[in-house]
Amino acid sequence: MVIDYISGDFLEPKQLLHDQKYDGHKSLHDEDMAESLGFSGAPIEGCTHLSQFVPLLKKIFKDEWFISGCISVHYKNMVFEGERVKAFVKLPKKDSKITDIWMEKEDGTYVLSGTAGIGPKHETSALDSLMSKLDKPEKLVILSDIKEGLKSNKRVKVKMGFDQHMGDLYPFTLNDKLAVITELDEWYTEENGNKSPWKKPIIPIEMISVLTNFSGNPSNFSVKGPVIGLFANQEIKLFNGPLFVDEEYQIKKEIIALSQSKRVETYWCMTSVYDNENILVAECLLNQAFLKDSYKNYEQELKDISG
Repeated sequence: MVIDYISGDFLEPKQLLHDQKYDGHKSLHDEDMAESLGFSGAPIEGCTHLSQFVPLLKKIFKDEWFISGCISVHYKNMVFEGERVKAFVKLPKKDSKITDIWMEKEDGTYVLSGTAGIGPKHETSALDSLMSKLDKPEKLVILSDIKEGLKSNKRVKVKMGFDQHMGDLYPFTLNDKLAVITELDEWYTEENGNKSPWKKPIIPIEMISVLTNFSGNPSNFSVKGPVIGLFANQEIKLFNGPLFVDEEYQIKKEIIALSQSKRVETYWCMTSVYDNENILVAECLLNQAFLKDSYKNYEQELKDISG
């Protein structure tokens, strides 16, 4: 049998979000909160898994991965502390700049699936395909004040230092993450980052998600609460990367779509990242899902909307 993929090892991602606060309360990553909502435990944050793909994508796409890479994933099943997972990357067809990726637990359960590739002209990603099939949602409750096309009022300056606490949403530092990251590249580190092709340390792709969410949601993105949210789909796309440690960037956010299922209401938020020369460095698409059961007024407000 011809094997048309490469894979990493089974690794155990670590949880750094036990003390995460969302909208002033504990998040789904808190054990007690997760169990109160019917989950078997507190899940590992989805973007943590992205690091396991990096050595494989670096092998396929070389240094260009860090300059114009794109990883686009649909989270299928949660991973809990103590579980081990493995990353798989399908070998791309000749001259192709995009390929399929997926992750599995030791029992074969799928954790995520999607695509990864390089630019500068990016091909249709997994989330591009998914979004093209979205239906317009009706009778949203938690997101009744959120509209497609809503933008942040202004750009926000963000930066990530090695010992910088990243706020209530991410109550840890880059050094805390590097101490437990599943795949550590020396280019990420304070000691050896100058060995990178750019002569300075780069931000790991999973931490780009942290950087773009450092300031939280813009004040005009009014989500009813208290409510529990989680990541359903995520895409990080570089145009002029990498992003560097201790370098200032500016971000702006826009709601580009809304959707819902039986259990959640979701928005799709695009965060654009610019350097200080106003060059677009990256885009981060996050499909944030809000659990209907976690909003105590959901049923009554739905009845009020429905008449």
